[in-house]
Order: sequence, then C-alpha cells, then structure tokens
Amino acid sequence: MLGVFAAFAAVGFVAAYVGPTGMALSDANADEGAAVSLYAHSVEDVQTFASDEEAAGDDARALDRGNYSVFVKPKPKPKPVVETAEGSSTSSGWAPPFVTPDPGSAQAIAYQMVMARGWGDSEFACLVALWNKESGWRVNAYNASSGAYGIPQALPGNKMGSAGADWETNPATQISWGLGYIGGRYGTPCGAWSHSQNVGWY
Repeated sequence: MLGVFAAFAAVGFVAAYVGPTGMALSDANADEGAAVSLYAHSVEDVQTFASDEEAAGDDARALDRGNYSVFVKPKPKPKPVVETAEGSSTSSGWAPPFVTPDPGSAQAIAYQMVMARGWGDSEFACLVALWNKESGWRVNAYNASSGAYGIPQALPGNKMGSAGADWETNPATQISWGLGYIGGRYGTPCGAWSHSQNVGWY
C-alpha cells in the first residue's frame, strides 16, 4: 500500500513540474519556430532583462580616459651659495669679524674710505682679512718673485702712480688705488676676499 502511494506521489510531482514548464517551452517554440531548452530560455530571459536596462538608460555611463592627466612633480634644484654684498656668506663658509682699527693707522684710513663708498663694516672686515694675507698692511711690502708692492700688492707697484705720485710711501694713496681696483674687478672687498679664498690670489 505504501509503495502505491509513493508511485502516485511521484507521478503527481512530475505532472505538476512538467505542466507549466512544458507549456512555457512549447509557447517559446511556437513563437520562435526553433527548439528551446530550459537553460536557453532562462539565459534569454536574463539577457532580455539586461537589454531592457540598456534601452531604458540611453545615457549609460561611458568610460572616458581622455579626461585624465598625469603630473610628475619635479625634484627641487639645490640652491647655490650666494655671496651677499655684506659679506655674510663666502664659499669658504667663514667671514672675517669686524675690528675697529687703531686711530691714525693704515686700517683707520681704509675704514674711512670704505665707509665713504657705502660698503659697511662687514666689507671692511673682508678688506682687513684680504690685505692681512697679501701684505700685513705694510706700505713697503714687496714680493721679490712677482714684483707686487704695497698694502694692496699692486702688480707692478707703479700702477698705483695713477692714484698719486707718493704711491711708494703713502698708505692713503695705496689704499685709494687698491679700493678702486677691488671695486672695478670684484665689486666689493668681500667679493675679492672670496676669490682669494678660492683661487689663492685676487
């Protein structure tokens, strides 16, 4: 008895499943005139649904890569060492300190002339260091190998004659010529001092 009931239940289940599905397949075959499987019919439904979505959204999103640009930030260039008119920076990294000159000395004469040119204390400090190195501020300093002479070590010494006939003995004449030479060639005493530090002469 139980077996008969199970057989009737199986037949009823198959009939219930095949009935609507078979009708759907037969309708599809009648519309298209071709055999359609259950799988194909399901895929068609999905694809039809997707195409309906596309039809509804005519202004679908587009991937546009033309609106993008790449910017590479350049590496910063190292800043060069700048020599200032005040002598605060030289290529050697050291600027001479200012020291008040002794009254009546050659340095005191030079200080007045430097101030008259508007160069300032730091430029005078560079001048002191420069001519300490060149001549020790001696009026009669003479370099036998080169022929340079005087406080600014003019080469040859008689060039200083353009500043005065007493160029051999007068510190003011030598200093006046020396400052004119420095201003014309290096701009400032600190410019001349920097060149002397780099090259060994000015």
